[in-house]
Amino acid sequence: MKISDNYKGKHILVLGLARSGMAAANLLHDLGANVIVNDAKELSDNPAARQLQEKGLTVVTGGHPLDLLNDNIELIVKNPGIPYTNPILEKAIEKEIPIITEVELAYHVSESEIIGITGTNGKTTTTSMIKAIFDVEEKNKALLAGNIGFPASEVIVEATREQVLITELSSFQLVGTIEFRPNIAVITNLFEAHIDYHGTRDEYVKAKWHIQQNMTESDVLIFNGDQVELLELVKTTKATVLPFSVEKVVEDGCYLEDDYLIFKGEKIMRQKELGVPGIHNIQNALAAIAVCKIYGVSNESIKTGLTHFSGVPHRTEFIGEYNGVKVYNDSKATNILATKRALSGFDNEHVVLIAGGLDRGNYFEELEPSLEGLKSIIILGEAKDKMATSARHVGVTNIILVNTMAEAVEKALEQVKSEDVLLLSPACASWDMYPDFETRGDDFVAEINKQVGKDK
Repeated sequence: MKISDNYKGKHILVLGLARSGMAAANLLHDLGANVIVNDAKELSDNPAARQLQEKGLTVVTGGHPLDLLNDNIELIVKNPGIPYTNPILEKAIEKEIPIITEVELAYHVSESEIIGITGTNGKTTTTSMIKAIFDVEEKNKALLAGNIGFPASEVIVEATREQVLITELSSFQLVGTIEFRPNIAVITNLFEAHIDYHGTRDEYVKAKWHIQQNMTESDVLIFNGDQVELLELVKTTKATVLPFSVEKVVEDGCYLEDDYLIFKGEKIMRQKELGVPGIHNIQNALAAIAVCKIYGVSNESIKTGLTHFSGVPHRTEFIGEYNGVKVYNDSKATNILATKRALSGFDNEHVVLIAGGLDRGNYFEELEPSLEGLKSIIILGEAKDKMATSARHVGVTNIILVNTMAEAVEKALEQVKSEDVLLLSPACASWDMYPDFETRGDDFVAEINKQVGKDK
């Protein structure tokens, strides 16, 4: 980490804690800033706030009082999840106080080069693939940071100029950047998402596009060359662009042709050698290959890293093979598109799908083509009746409605036989039954292990 005087003596409000707010507050304090920390949780239920208070920081909890924005506040570092419609942020905008996320803070003190990965889907997997490849060649050369669970302003404290930060970036984080400039940026894809936060699709895309706003010709922007929207957007960037594609040959980029993943005409590996299934994972791998080739990683290391890559927890994660049945946990599939992508990697005739969850008022017509031909579908949660209707529309005859994950796994195990796939890919959020998709996925895996063990 390089010591920056940009924050020394400044009065800075850190809005919202969690891990990223904690990291930002600690870093700012160490850089000599006058830090006020504000979190909605009461102090008695807020160990992070108490820890910062013991360190000597000013801590205000139990709400977001507007009088925090006194004339001294020069900058706000906000938790990415807090929307700009929050009254304290609206007042800050009115007073023209700059608002950033901790990614911007980390950038200003980084000695390391930064690879920034964003997109609607696939960014966690792509980020993890890049790390896996780097680790084959040199352990600890690359560090994970950002939305993947490691706040950049925490990781950067120990990072050196010899290391590289592989940083997953959400739209929430990127909209709070001003000078942030990655050496390499990746945009995996763009679809409609987070409209409740951004207001419109245009604002969502604008937030994602922030990733390249300060890039120059010496930086590289890797993008999905199969999306017309991105092909138009990249015409406006100053960065050097490098496309990836599964639909066509892109001689200046990375592409799929005749079963091979190819970088600028050079065969890297066969698609069947990739450790995770699905065309979406081929796209993720192409993006990862492009990044690693720019860094001079050998083809052998790339192939080894991607062959042994078994997925990210809860994202079409391979759990194991039991009596010839392959089991996958895709609990992160909280929307229809994610489940469509997961199913694209399998032959539906041999798939028993567990799906369903929170009813957000939508129907599942868009999912119907992907359900066609399923061996069986087990459905739970608030949306189960709607999803069952869609399954019937496309001729799925083996539809089972259940109330718990234990029951879902039990019924699924009755349906599968050797050579089949058992896939949890809900197409719904988890909040009707679980606090988050991770807990849902953990419950699925626990039930698999319990019931498979029971059957032995």
